[in-house]
Amino acid sequence: MTTEPSPARRYRGAAADERRTQRRCQLVTAAIQVYGERGYQNSTVKAVCEAAGLTERYFYESFPNSEALLAASFEAATDALLQTIARAAEDAGGGGRRRALAMLQAYFGALQCEPRSARVFLVEIQGVSKLVDEALDASLHALGGLLAKVLLPSGQEPDPLLLAGVAGGIMHVALRWIREGYTPPIDAVSGTALQLALVLTRKPVA
Repeated sequence: MTTEPSPARRYRGAAADERRTQRRCQLVTAAIQVYGERGYQNSTVKAVCEAAGLTERYFYESFPNSEALLAASFEAATDALLQTIARAAEDAGGGGRRRALAMLQAYFGALQCEPRSARVFLVEIQGVSKLVDEALDASLHALGGLLAKVLLPSGQEPDPLLLAGVAGGIMHVALRWIREGYTPPIDAVSGTALQLALVLTRKPVA
């Protein structure tokens, strides 16, 4: 005869999973804050845990090492940014060029409004490890894919190497822009980035 687990056990099990998820979210949020303020190389697990209000044992409950936390924090910052620019394209309506410009304005606006996330997104992610490089590559592919979606006819696939070059170029424009104190204004830098994005619409060289 089998016995069903009691409702109390099921409840406690669900609650335990929710608490683990909540602690993981706390650590990711704290990592974006700490890495954004101090830099990844100058930050410790202890510092992130203190910012999250958790002990270090909870860190190792969610992450095997600090590189995994960096990748997770980068992915969280990336997801938020991609959602922001996708909404901007939808709200803009109109043709592909107009929607692409709205996306880029939202992209640069978000980087300026959230400097700690921008530092994680653009600076701290580079050259740490293969895991982190893969997260960066995936984010650039996603950014390029969103631009290609609004600029190219339905069903047309972009040249993957060109897509990588465009997304990487926009990222480097953003890095230069931030280092120069967010100048020129967002509309101007977005227009520059749009020139890069429009390369996706050109016919291949014979």
